[in-house]
Amino acid sequence: MSWMLLIVSGAMECVWAVALDKSAQFTRPVPTIIFFVALAASMFGLSHAVKDIPLGVAYAVWTGIGCILTFAYSALIAHEATSPLQIVFVIGIVVCVAGLKIASA
Repeated sequence: MSWMLLIVSGAMECVWAVALDKSAQFTRPVPTIIFFVALAASMFGLSHAVKDIPLGVAYAVWTGIGCILTFAYSALIAHEATSPLQIVFVIGIVVCVAGLKIASA
């Protein structure tokens, strides 16, 4: 259950990162509200996941998931330019996050 909570919390990190970008420095109300709700949900989930998962592993996985999803959103939805080398390094993050999960089992 803690791992699932950590994964959802990592996804919420992506949501708040995207909302932060869309908030235009907190001048747009809807993205600003989404930012704060997603931020709170992300932190809440992380705080509960660290009860059963070591902090270093949980934080690395949480940030890794947020990083991977935010990069994917930026490339696929926002159509930001990416290079093959950037994709290779993000795949490396995916491998490392999976490795942390496997090593923690």
